[in-house]
Amino acid sequence: MALQAQPEPGNASADTTPAEPFLLEDLRGNVLWLTLNRPGQRNPLSSGMITALRTAMAGAADNPAVRVVVISGAGSMFSAGHDLREMQRQAGESPEAHRQRVRQVLDDCASMMLGIVHSPKAVIARVHGTATAAGLQLVSACDLAIADEQTRFCTPGVNIGAFCTTPLVGVGRNVLRKHALELALTGDMFGADDALRFGLINKVVVAGELAAEVEQLAAKIASRSAQAIRLGKEAFYRQVEMPLEEAFRYATEAMLAGLMTADAAEGTTAFLGKRKPVWGEA
Repeated sequence: MALQAQPEPGNASADTTPAEPFLLEDLRGNVLWLTLNRPGQRNPLSSGMITALRTAMAGAADNPAVRVVVISGAGSMFSAGHDLREMQRQAGESPEAHRQRVRQVLDDCASMMLGIVHSPKAVIARVHGTATAAGLQLVSACDLAIADEQTRFCTPGVNIGAFCTTPLVGVGRNVLRKHALELALTGDMFGADDALRFGLINKVVVAGELAAEVEQLAAKIASRSAQAIRLGKEAFYRQVEMPLEEAFRYATEAMLAGLMTADAAEGTTAFLGKRKPVWGEA
């Protein structure tokens, strides 16, 4: 059910705290915690934030100590999407220069989202407050998402005379078309239960349990074979867009390759021997 409160269509304030890092990084065990660090501006996906996220995800991909990445937002919300002031035409800027600058932000954002999807590490979104527009796109790019019961979601482009076309790329691959278009055509806020029903998130928890729930999930995934997750995640995202027969052919070869790995041999031996497996590096 859509909430009737009018959503804020995105971040309307330019970043005013350049001395602070856009992204906080905290490696605990094998889990890398990434926190969007512009709470005063509602954690916008500005060009600086996009660059920080893309850099952090590339670093995580190359770091064997990282097995899971968790993305969250500082302060009262996850992310309000693109910085609307950054997307506006600036004083003295020509229409063509404005167009090219905004295109670059959108291209960089798409590249960052693809970096999450194609990351060899599992990526979890820990969502609270609100996730709107490109902020919701970020949730959709993550492999898993958990939100607390107070979280709200929307794609509010129509409320400012635009349309959340790029957020719908990810959202439309998470949910049924009619749910995606209900979000985009109304611009309404939807609650966490609706997001769960739509398929945008995996689980809704009470607000006080969100951190513990995500920590438990991240630790569970981090205890699995990093090699299996790397190969399996890549195969899943490739085959899910293929026609059925092609998907089976591709998945059969991917499954065969996975079963021939050292971790598969170790896991099978450990299971039969009733002991805990010792995984290799990804």
